[in-house]
Amino acid sequence: MNRKLIIVAALGAAVSAGCESVDTTKAGAVGVDRHQRMALSSEEVNAEAQKAYAQMMADAQKKGALDKDAAQVARVKAIIGRLTPQTAAFREDAPKWAWEAHVLTTDEVNAWCMPGGKIAVYTGLINKLQATDDELAAVLGHEIGHALREHTREQMSQQAITQTGIGLAGALLGIGDLGQSLAGAVANVTLQLPKSRGMEKEADDIGVELAARAGYNPQAAVALWQKMEKLGGSEPPKWLSTHPPHADRIADLQNQIQKVMPLYQQAKAGGTAAAGK
Repeated sequence: MNRKLIIVAALGAAVSAGCESVDTTKAGAVGVDRHQRMALSSEEVNAEAQKAYAQMMADAQKKGALDKDAAQVARVKAIIGRLTPQTAAFREDAPKWAWEAHVLTTDEVNAWCMPGGKIAVYTGLINKLQATDDELAAVLGHEIGHALREHTREQMSQQAITQTGIGLAGALLGIGDLGQSLAGAVANVTLQLPKSRGMEKEADDIGVELAARAGYNPQAAVALWQKMEKLGGSEPPKWLSTHPPHADRIADLQNQIQKVMPLYQQAKAGGTAAAGK
């Protein structure tokens, strides 16, 4: 057998043996309770995410695309500032993460949250959808949900376990001709590798609960995805390529919204700032 294949096979066996079943979050009111298998630590993935995020923001700065509209930046950060304290409902450690957010000037309709709370919102999402604060909270809650559930770490672990991530294997073993940097792998998984429909559902569910707890109307999640579908027409944005079918997503959201509506009403009654614009 080729020496490289022997090394990768050995890594796969070692990773599989060291894989652990974890519960990254509490279930919350929406009932997220799937067990996950992890072969990489949160610490190393979060550290590499920080490197990748810093590089991406530096590149955006050089292109003059970083935080160009102060009002948009303030708006996004205000919404995130209300959402992140509510992450304690799923993870006690999450409100203390080093949350960071920037707005990137690009026509692409997208937003994402890297491991550890590193967020980017594209102006195309804000401008093309004419998104209300409630709708932005739905998007951001969804992306934060991915981070809380550590979906990037889970996907990278799956790559290592199944030996499909040859570049990651090289990074883990220090074999230069096999792979890419781990930071590059984090960026690729976060921005490019599709999430499973199960992961997307978890992010949807967590997102509506975070929004409701923060005093944003969770019904806006339905309006948001309807706007997304209309915008995409016969070819939905790449961002939605592996998301659940529209009808399935709306039905699930409506079910979960009913569960979290009392949390929204409680938040409003408790004096949370009015949601939406």
